[in-house]
Amino acid sequence: MKRALVLLIVLAAVTIVVLKPSWLPRLDADPIYLGYVEGETALIAAPTAGRLTARLVERGQSIAAGTLLFQIDPATPQAQIAQAEAVLAQSNAQLQNLLTGKRDLEQQIVRAQRREAEAAYTLAARELSRVTQLTATGAASRAALDQARSTFDQANARNEELKALEQTGDLPARDQDIAAARANVAAQTAALAQARLRLSDLAPTAPTAALVENTFYDTGEFVPAGQPVVSLLAPDKIKLRFFVPQTDIARARIGGRISFRCDGCTAPMAATISYISPRSEFTPPVIYSDAARQKLVFMLEARPDAAGLHPGLPVEILPLP
Repeated sequence: MKRALVLLIVLAAVTIVVLKPSWLPRLDADPIYLGYVEGETALIAAPTAGRLTARLVERGQSIAAGTLLFQIDPATPQAQIAQAEAVLAQSNAQLQNLLTGKRDLEQQIVRAQRREAEAAYTLAARELSRVTQLTATGAASRAALDQARSTFDQANARNEELKALEQTGDLPARDQDIAAARANVAAQTAALAQARLRLSDLAPTAPTAALVENTFYDTGEFVPAGQPVVSLLAPDKIKLRFFVPQTDIARARIGGRISFRCDGCTAPMAATISYISPRSEFTPPVIYSDAARQKLVFMLEARPDAAGLHPGLPVEILPLP
C-alpha cells in the first residue's frame, strides 16, 4: 500500500515537471503584467437648461468632427440676440450722430441767420460812421451817436455769435462724449457676441471624430444646465492601464515602448508608455491573478499604436525591455 502511494506521488511529480499544466505559475518565464483597456469619454452638455428639441446621434454611431449632436430649445437666446442687435444699432446711431455734428438743414438755418446778422452789422457800421460825422459838425446830437454805437455793438455781437454757432455745428461732439459712445458700442457688441455664443452652446458639435458611447436624454425631455446629453469616445482617448510590481518599476520610463497581447489579437501589438504613477498600491481587485495577488505594484498607462480596442478588454503586457 505504501509503495503504491509513493509510486503515485512520483508519477504525479514527473507529470507536473514534464507537462507543466497551465494552472501552475511559470516560475522560469519572464513576468507578464496584467491590465485592461480604458477609454476617456467626453461628456457633452449645454450650459443652459432647456427642452431637448432634437438629438441627432445614436448610441454606437461613429461620427465625424463637427457633427451636430443635439439641439436645446433656442427660443430664449434667439430673442436675446434680437434685443442685443437692436441695442447695438441704437448705440451705433448715437455714435454717428456725435461724430457728424448737426444736420445740413440745421446748418442752413444757422447760415441764413448769420447772413442776416452780417447785413445788420454792415448797416449798423454805416449808420455809426454817418452819425459820427454829423455829430462832429453839430448836425446830430450826442444821444444819436450813442444810439448808433449801441446798435453797431449789438449787430457785431450777434454776427460773432452766429459765426461761432455755425462753426460749432460743423464740429463733432466733445471727445469725452465720443469716447463714452464708443465704449457703449463696444459693450453692446460684446453683449451681442455673448448672446450668439449662448445660442451656439445649445447646439454643440463633435470636437473630433468619435464613437457615440452613450446617450442620456431623448427628444422632448427637459435637460438641466450642465447635464450631459451624449458621451463621446475618441480613438486617441483609448489607453492601456496595467500594473507593474515594484521590483520591475525601475525599468519603466515615459515614452518607452511596450508590447501587449489580448484575446482575439492575432499577434502582439505595440504601445507607448504615457504615464507612470508616482505612488504604489496593492494589486486592484479588477486584476484576477493568483500570482499577482497582494503584490505592491505601480499603475502605468500606455497609448496603443493601433485602433479598435474596446474599453474593458483584458490585456497582458509582455516583459519590459
